[in-house]
Amino acid sequence: MSGIVKIFDTTLRDGEQAPGCNMNIEEKLRVARQLAALRVDAIEAGFPIASPGDFQAVQKIAREINGLVICALARATEEDIKCAWEAIKNAEKPRIHTFIATSDIHLQYKLRMSREEALERAVWAVQLAKRYTDDVEFSAEDASRSDVDYLCQVIKAVIKAGATTVNIPDTVGYAIPNEFGRLVATIRERVPNINRAVISVHCHNDLGLAVANSLAAVQNGARQLECTINGLGERAGNASMEEVVMAIRTRGSFFGMDNNIETKKIWQSSRLVSDITGMLVQANKAIVGANAFAHEAGIHQDGFLKNKETYEIMIPESIGRSKSTLVLGKHSGHHAFRRQLEELGYKLTDEEVSRVFKRFKILADVKKDIFNEDIVALIAEEVYIIPNIFELEHVEAHSIMGQLPKAKVRMRVDGQSMEMESTGDGPVDAVYSAIKKIVKNDFPLVGYFVKGITGGTDALGEVTARIQDGEQVVNGRGSDTDIIMASTKAYVNALNKLEQWRISRKKNGK
Repeated sequence: MSGIVKIFDTTLRDGEQAPGCNMNIEEKLRVARQLAALRVDAIEAGFPIASPGDFQAVQKIAREINGLVICALARATEEDIKCAWEAIKNAEKPRIHTFIATSDIHLQYKLRMSREEALERAVWAVQLAKRYTDDVEFSAEDASRSDVDYLCQVIKAVIKAGATTVNIPDTVGYAIPNEFGRLVATIRERVPNINRAVISVHCHNDLGLAVANSLAAVQNGARQLECTINGLGERAGNASMEEVVMAIRTRGSFFGMDNNIETKKIWQSSRLVSDITGMLVQANKAIVGANAFAHEAGIHQDGFLKNKETYEIMIPESIGRSKSTLVLGKHSGHHAFRRQLEELGYKLTDEEVSRVFKRFKILADVKKDIFNEDIVALIAEEVYIIPNIFELEHVEAHSIMGQLPKAKVRMRVDGQSMEMESTGDGPVDAVYSAIKKIVKNDFPLVGYFVKGITGGTDALGEVTARIQDGEQVVNGRGSDTDIIMASTKAYVNALNKLEQWRISRKKNGK
């Protein structure tokens, strides 16, 4: 076997279904543009019937992103399929992805259908989707727990009906690699018209085997992998895109396969998705974790210094990550700064560069070492911003042992300056309490995450504050060498996002 494994990215659909990972339309567009730069083969842009916002996001992505397949998910119903088509009909390469469950447990308890009814519905759905576009994908939900003979019967029928891609999902992450590989091989052997469709797999990570199952499927004939940036997704997530891509690229001679991904964009893509969703990447995460290319043990360092290949099977530059430590300092000029931005993969306007450079100079005065990660954090904070309804003007926080922490905050709300004082369990809690008094709302804080972007006591700290209004959850982000300031910025950023969402709902009559 030889050839190309297609990468079908579902970060914007399945990835967004992870709790707390909701993205607004502009954030989805940013991710879609980055996926296009990564050169994925297909983007599953969303589930249009789910909400008006999801429909609009899919529609905008379909209109703007060219050169790759734009896919929309639809259940096997007329309403879903028509809605999916309306959302993607302006895409250069539109695909409708329809699905129905094939396992007995799903048929009996969820769908309350017989096998015959589900087969008939699957064929009908593919035929309906085929009226709109030649590119139709069918998924047999919970395929890994389905009766193999029945599964092959369904796949044969939907290919005959016009499906050009057939997806074999391990929906609940139940499969073991050898078992899942055999399932794909069995489908290739038993389905007589399988050569008329691409075999795809969509693996979940409930047992930590999503990547392993995906790679086992490739060994047995799968030619499309459905995955997400950072492995985001329902429950324990999906197969991690960066992991399956680099496994195939690094072990190309073993698989006899390659992919089309521009791997030097991987690290930037991982960082973008983490920033937008507020889902931090664990330090020991393969490929994109902070420690993925770190060597601390003395014996490892000795071997690495003698020959990098002793402890590195790939180089950080291959995923767009620099080995450099100190990159720029307070004496660096505008030209050198712009060049470094370009080397990091960012193409900013003159005005955006100036804004980031101004923040960089301020940071350089208080921080001895400036790392690439610091610069990326500044870009995320200064360039990808939303209109501010709440603007931070002044923050004071005092914490004395044995006394209740106090804070004073001054903000502009719709152009009017307001100041409040409050106390709290800690200085951050006191600041948040004062802000709540100013905005006159007490949205629950459902998540608060802190990480040091770089090492040292002068490290730039990054905070994600997650707040909730009813069912809507938003992530705010802030970075600063002062963790209280970073926390304050994150909370204010979240409030602005939430206010923008509420304004948007009012415009749409919600």
